Amino acid sequence: MPLGAEEGTARPRKAPADRPAGGPASGPGEAGAATGHAASGPGAGGPAPGGVADGPLGVGLPEGVRFIGPEPGAVAAWPFPDPPDPADIASCVACGLCLPHCPTYRLTGEESASPRGRIAAMRAVAEGRAEVDATFTRYMDLCLSCRACEHVCPGHVPFGRLMEHARAQVEPLRPPAQRLARWLGIEVVLARGWLVTLATVLLGPVRPLLPRRLRAMAPRVRLRDLARRLPRVTEPDGPARGTVLLLAGCVQDRWYRPVNRATIAVLARNGWRVVVPPGQQCCGALAAHHGRLDAARRLARRNLAPFAGDHPIAVNAAGCGAHMKEYGQLLGDEAGDLPARVHDLMELLDRHDLQGRTAAPFASVAVHDPCHLLHAQGIAAAPRRVLGQVPGLELVEVADGDRCCGAAGLYGVLEPETAGELQAQKAAAITASGAPAVAVANPGCAMQIAAGLAERGADVEVLHPAELLDRAYRRAAGQVVGKVR
Repeated sequence: MPLGAEEGTARPRKAPADRPAGGPASGPGEAGAATGHAASGPGAGGPAPGGVADGPLGVGLPEGVRFIGPEPGAVAAWPFPDPPDPADIASCVACGLCLPHCPTYRLTGEESASPRGRIAAMRAVAEGRAEVDATFTRYMDLCLSCRACEHVCPGHVPFGRLMEHARAQVEPLRPPAQRLARWLGIEVVLARGWLVTLATVLLGPVRPLLPRRLRAMAPRVRLRDLARRLPRVTEPDGPARGTVLLLAGCVQDRWYRPVNRATIAVLARNGWRVVVPPGQQCCGALAAHHGRLDAARRLARRNLAPFAGDHPIAVNAAGCGAHMKEYGQLLGDEAGDLPARVHDLMELLDRHDLQGRTAAPFASVAVHDPCHLLHAQGIAAAPRRVLGQVPGLELVEVADGDRCCGAAGLYGVLEPETAGELQAQKAAAITASGAPAVAVANPGCAMQIAAGLAERGADVEVLHPAELLDRAYRRAAGQVVGKVR
């Protein structure tokens, strides 16, 4: 049955009264059905008041009444391997606490654009009552995978994982041209550093030919930055705290190499010997987010050897760090202890007080919380504690700071209308903060926010926290510091 053909699958809140028992949970009042609780009250088939039912729970229910779950004999309608785990789907009790935190639900007011609605759609396919069709695809495509719902879910539903596996069912059904474009971009170019470098070099000449939105988002990369490789090993300033391995990244290193240089400088100033392991690959986050799980596993496996050992791994891109911390979900025991050794840069620096003198390069700075730092990794206080140690630097909060900026990997390209609305909201909030700069710890967010601020004509500089700290160190040393990008 096509998804949406049965009222209550596409829009659960409008389910008819005669929907068959066992349909998807449809609203706050149906949480009990989603959890599998038996009906109670007169006619429910339960024990007499004060009595105890004999046998398994549910014995004595009227004919045709059953607990939540697929119809007897139903077969899941997932067309490809790697479908969402039924246990993950069942962990959602349809309470609706996620709805006000979901950016697409806030914009549309549509149940199908909420986490609860998307899980209801997955449940319908898992129970054989719907198919992976164009309607299902649209429900999944509109999701940002920002994971704001996970942050507030009392049941800890792994929504990010559900979305990755739901998209694994959608991707093979896309038109050939779309599959080819995504394969080239995600599995060919990003998986090969030299192709990312080539694409970056060609970005300058082709920029005038790009659509206006892409032209605004693509950063201006200085070729001299690309020509200077990152040092393989950087010794610490002063007493050593230990060795840390740095994930240079694919897009991060080619489009934002100054961020990596600042990261190395700040870590070295704080006693870390910084090693940039040769042979490291793209972490695979974009592949996983877009349902290309086999490609994500290949990339994850290629990173096991370069990052082997017992040293901590520093990651300065929120999306990459969140994904590497979840390598265990992709590889199981094969991932070993690597996920446990991954630390966001600010998380690592927050272990100790900053070393050396710093001086504020700005009177104030707004702090942006990338979704995969705040929601996926649960990191909010560490960046504020670290930046708060710079004398004279006021940290300014951004209104609705927990709301996605609309970057979301390739979302800004694939869903420009929704991404544009979220971008405008975020740019307005940052501008209203009055800060001359904003700290942004994710390359996708940096591109999206910089383009949004430029659209408003706002003179606000977008910096990575590592760049801000590096400037603070150099300013304290009497060096003239200007814009890094």
